[in-house]
Amino acid sequence: MNLTATEGQTVTLPCRAPNNKLLVAIEWSRPDLKQQYVYLSVDDHTERLNQHPSFKDRVILLDRQMKDGDVSLVLINVTTDDTGTYECRVETRTNSRRATLDAAPISIIYLRVDPPGQPGGSAGPTAGLSAIVCLLLLLF
Repeated sequence: MNLTATEGQTVTLPCRAPNNKLLVAIEWSRPDLKQQYVYLSVDDHTERLNQHPSFKDRVILLDRQMKDGDVSLVLINVTTDDTGTYECRVETRTNSRRATLDAAPISIIYLRVDPPGQPGGSAGPTAGLSAIVCLLLLLF
């Protein structure tokens, strides 16, 4: 899934875990961050020890109760540095009390964050400068 946002916006990265299993851990990561993560919750406790510093105090779960397996992540005040691929993984427990970590992500999202005033990345300083030059040519 691809999402596009503008700097300063709040973005929700969707992810849904299986309904019939108890969620033990939720991990949101970006492969380029290596050992650090975007968000990690284990046994309903948010872990911050190895959280990447740029995400501290800017990420929360959309539904802290995770009703119907909703483990979507809200990313607050996005910047262009937030552009990248996000992966959602969960660790579940079934009735047998055996926990299993899904090695493969259950959701992969590519987020592109554009600077303000540049929706779609098509307009930029050059476009603004060209408009000014055209206006000056009309006046003289």
